[in-house]
Amino acid sequence: MSFTILRKERLNPTVTLMEIEAPFVARKAEAGQFIILRVDEAGERIPLTVAGFDRDAGWVRVIYQIVGATTKKLDAKNVGDSLADFVGPLGCPTKTDGLKKVCIVGGGVGCAIALPVAQKLKAQGCEVHGIIGFRNKDLVILEQEFAAACDRLTLMTDDGSAGRQGVVTVPLKEAIEAGEQYDEVITIGPLIMMKFVVATTKPYGVKTTVSMNPIMIDGTGMCGGCRLTVGGETKFACVDGPDFDGFAVDFDEAMQRANMYGVFERHAYEETCNLFAKEVE
Repeated sequence: MSFTILRKERLNPTVTLMEIEAPFVARKAEAGQFIILRVDEAGERIPLTVAGFDRDAGWVRVIYQIVGATTKKLDAKNVGDSLADFVGPLGCPTKTDGLKKVCIVGGGVGCAIALPVAQKLKAQGCEVHGIIGFRNKDLVILEQEFAAACDRLTLMTDDGSAGRQGVVTVPLKEAIEAGEQYDEVITIGPLIMMKFVVATTKPYGVKTTVSMNPIMIDGTGMCGGCRLTVGGETKFACVDGPDFDGFAVDFDEAMQRANMYGVFERHAYEETCNLFAKEVE
């Protein structure tokens, strides 16, 4: 089966959106789930979260950050090219039934995962407040899409070059202390950000769901790379999640595990860049 790239759009210097022809995946996909793809027959398998889909047109959207060798190879593909494999949907969908008022907190490229959750909640009649954070204005993605999916949206940047200056926990705490009664806070982004979102909501007893997509590698539970401790029990982000009760997650352990692969990813990325450079020569 051909998994053809139907659309490619650069969202910022390191983040790209692609829509892939995959009708069988699109038919079953839900917000919060992910797919596994291979760029070519010799490529590694990588998990990417479903960032959108169209069941009728038969495509699935993924948004990825260029951080390693495989995402570098993927980014070299263009509209009309095909991928070797595109398997899914995998993982458990985000639970949204019965929610009446929710705050979605997204950080960086994690906003690509948070957006379909916000859109689904909005379609169900839920009141959605959104808080999205980035380092600076050049890295902001999907702002218009979030504005359409949220009843109230707050944009934060570390340097104040867009929206308000500061971190996402500031407006979150302000809203809770102002009396906003959220059924749930759903946060998706860097592990350190989610850790502090949980630290913000826990004193007020606001249920908080975190997405542990950042630590997934293999996507099937075979490699053990996404193993984490939740409520004292061992879980796997790819098969038991990726969503978990934020109050129960051991974030320090998860961050330590995630950092184990940084050196290897960087080495593979540099080798791939050198290969592309030689091909151009």
